Amino acid sequence: MTDVNIVSHLVKGALSEAGEGFIDVFNPASGLISSRVPVAGTGQVEAAIKAASEALPGWKKTPPAKRINILYRFVSLLEENEKEIIRLISSEHGKTYEDARGELRRGIENVIYACGAPELLKGEFSRDAGPGIDSWNDAEPLGVVVGITPFNFPAMVPLWMYPLAIACGNTFILKPSERTPSASLFIAKLFSDAGLPDGVLNVIHGNKITVDLLLNSPAVKAVSFVGSTPAAEAVYQQAAVKGIRAQALGGAKNHAVVMPDCHLENTVSALMGAAYGSCGERCMAISVAVCVGDEIADRLIDRLASEISTLTIGPWDDSRSEMGPLISQDHRRRVSGLIASGIEQGASLVSDGREHPLFSESGFFIGGSLFDRVTPDMRIYQEEIFGPVLCVVRVSSLDEALALINAHEYANGTCIFTRDGASARAFSTRVEVGMVGINVPLPVPVAYHSFGGWRRSLFGDLSAYGPDGVKFYTRRKTITQRWINDTAAEKAQFSFPSQND
Repeated sequence: MTDVNIVSHLVKGALSEAGEGFIDVFNPASGLISSRVPVAGTGQVEAAIKAASEALPGWKKTPPAKRINILYRFVSLLEENEKEIIRLISSEHGKTYEDARGELRRGIENVIYACGAPELLKGEFSRDAGPGIDSWNDAEPLGVVVGITPFNFPAMVPLWMYPLAIACGNTFILKPSERTPSASLFIAKLFSDAGLPDGVLNVIHGNKITVDLLLNSPAVKAVSFVGSTPAAEAVYQQAAVKGIRAQALGGAKNHAVVMPDCHLENTVSALMGAAYGSCGERCMAISVAVCVGDEIADRLIDRLASEISTLTIGPWDDSRSEMGPLISQDHRRRVSGLIASGIEQGASLVSDGREHPLFSESGFFIGGSLFDRVTPDMRIYQEEIFGPVLCVVRVSSLDEALALINAHEYANGTCIFTRDGASARAFSTRVEVGMVGINVPLPVPVAYHSFGGWRRSLFGDLSAYGPDGVKFYTRRKTITQRWINDTAAEKAQFSFPSQND
């Protein structure tokens, strides 16, 4: 253990291994410990908050144009260090090289969006809002902001948060997942190399105790969270009690509606990538295919079963790999248990990922699983599996499919596969889900829109990044101004004034 790398905290530009014990970080492909991460206690959390608080006044006064000069350099460093970032992502998460590369590119797009801060932060001005009165508003930073990010996107999700928060004039404390900490730390150090002043961005590692310490600090003005629904709800409730702003993105159970007129070849390809890409560990993964009619269901299942049988599974650094392992041994046990529950509750298991040869080897591998004749009362339908398991539900109409989707507790993403414009329009209009795709299996909005689900997939009024991100990381201040002639005498006005007075 003495030779294992320690992934440090980054506070006020300095690295530290201090903390209250360590958490092991695993390589999911080998099952071996690859590094250890310190658990930030009271001392480390207070140091990070102090650093962010002390950096805030100077950073807040820095003109947006000067802030984004640093962001531009940051983008260049991210691109120059692409291969190393991909290695760090994949070696701790297990996702393939190309999947990690796609994650990083989507993260960089959000940094580029944040480079538009001078335009995004412009206020509104009204001359003569009243007699001799001008009025305008500003978008002011909140202060010290905390980000808590998940294991499955250690580069992209932090880049959803702090580049925009920092461009808006806030300082930031990132608590990345303790399972995949290295990419988050490496990228934060690149931001420092780009010229970001010490203390504007700090990274501390830890667990729930660390999170509670952060959220209980009176210096923290907002929290951005991405994780499971129980954790998101707890963070949101804790923030509400403290009176701080929160956006907490939770779990998902994303449905794909497969219409009889769909382009079957393209639909199969789309579902393979959406259900089994990243080993199903995406909040936008498709985990339910709702087939309208038995004929299309039978054809779809035959094709999917054939594709699953040839799915290439292996470590990230094997260029042939299409799918890597799950994040941990415990998570693989949970996914395996849910597969078993599906059989027990009467679903038809067409492809069993537990039969893959790598399932019994070292590492946390599991093959792709496919269920047919799944019903809404089954656990595999109700719960977010977060693994490579696709459930097929059979319905008789688009109305029935919509009713299923709109009744589910999760409402993150959904899509429809069809060649009929009327069906697509009806679906996109009537479905009660935050992100909708039409022949697009993973409808993740581009950086200049915003990402967020409905119901128990998002707690808070504003989605992540994009225009909602600007609104979240700033607060509006409206100024009403009037200058009068020094020699003019005015009488007191006791009625409430209007713009016509």
